[in-house]
Amino acid sequence: MKDRLIDRLQGGEAVIGIVGLGYVGLPLVLRYSEEGYRVVGFDIDADKVASIQCGNSLIEHIPSVAVKAALDGGFEATTDFARARGVDALILCVPTPLNRYREPDLSYVVNTIEALVPHLRAGQVVSLESTTYPGTTEEEVATRVAKAGHAVGEQVFVVYSPEREDPGNPHFTTRTIPKVVGGVTEACLAVGVALYSGVIDRIVPVSSTKAAEMTKLLENIHRAVNIGLVNEMKIVADRMDIDIHEVIDAAATKPFGFVAYRPGPGLGGHCIPIDPFYLTWKAREYGINTRFIELAGEINDSMTGYVVAKVTAALNRSRMAVNGARVLVLGIAYKPNVDDMRESPSVIIMEKLRDLGAAVDYSDPHIPVFPKTRRHDFTLNSVALDPGSITGYDCVLLATDHAAFDYALIAEHARAIVDTRGRFDRNDPKVVPS
Repeated sequence: MKDRLIDRLQGGEAVIGIVGLGYVGLPLVLRYSEEGYRVVGFDIDADKVASIQCGNSLIEHIPSVAVKAALDGGFEATTDFARARGVDALILCVPTPLNRYREPDLSYVVNTIEALVPHLRAGQVVSLESTTYPGTTEEEVATRVAKAGHAVGEQVFVVYSPEREDPGNPHFTTRTIPKVVGGVTEACLAVGVALYSGVIDRIVPVSSTKAAEMTKLLENIHRAVNIGLVNEMKIVADRMDIDIHEVIDAAATKPFGFVAYRPGPGLGGHCIPIDPFYLTWKAREYGINTRFIELAGEINDSMTGYVVAKVTAALNRSRMAVNGARVLVLGIAYKPNVDDMRESPSVIIMEKLRDLGAAVDYSDPHIPVFPKTRRHDFTLNSVALDPGSITGYDCVLLATDHAAFDYALIAEHARAIVDTRGRFDRNDPKVVPS
């Protein structure tokens, strides 16, 4: 059964099922479609499925023409999980957020696998790509597959392969980013390698699903800790009246032993603010306190408050209080040049300023309307930047430095600027570095 499945995967005859058609799942759909595989996409959001079926991309950096090409090649999107029986591979790309106590919320993973299990059949591979703690694939996925009567590694093959998407980065694509793969058994690993080798340039096999899960966490914890370090350095440098960006640029000239990380208003995105706490939570099960990781988290979380204090200082220069001031936040996406605002620190800053009595607006060319979310409540549209609109605000806060912003225009017409990204001249008396 293993050999037959591998032959179908390697021969391009396999039908690929992608569960979750968001920032991770949709690029995978396109990649498999480009290589001639027939793909079925699953999602619980009927509106999203209907839009994709009409050839519309809901993600800015993925053009609708690419979705239409996939549809022309046989791709289908559906909410009917019963159709899982007709695919050879099921790749799970669902969210793994934290709950309000910063504990892992695996409800999306658990609900998805439970919805799929009744429709599984012998000769399929199930791959989890969602970031999670070591042991999840075995404990939550493989266990449920086995309880449904399928011998893992003989009838149904279970693997873990962490997503490595970087939305908006033109230098790396789904195809060119190496793919780590771990299997519950050696047979599972062999099938997992075959699943991805036809669409990804380089496959990196590891000894187990736990090793693959830990790999993803290490990648993101490495970034979170170093960003926490440079954010703390920024605070120290600011107190000493030193330009931290100048220091980073100078340090980056060292050709060995240094990696440049940039400070900002806090952490955002679907990985870096969340993934470290998956490991801290799991480590407690083994009696280990991950103090280094947790300290970095505390520093990064504190940056939104630091930025609000800088806005207060900028307004104080004009003898103004935050209460009643008009503040324009530039950029609510979590990183430059994308439309993704998951866990964006900009939104937390907006809420804190609003709670202090400020009238807050935003400008973001990638997010024309503030979307409806469960956690954040703003009824706002993006403000177009022109001399009149900029001058109308008491303070302009640069939170996300999109390339589309006209920084010279902003510098000329803003009354006060709080700069969290080092894009303005810190010697300009209107600029407050943050």
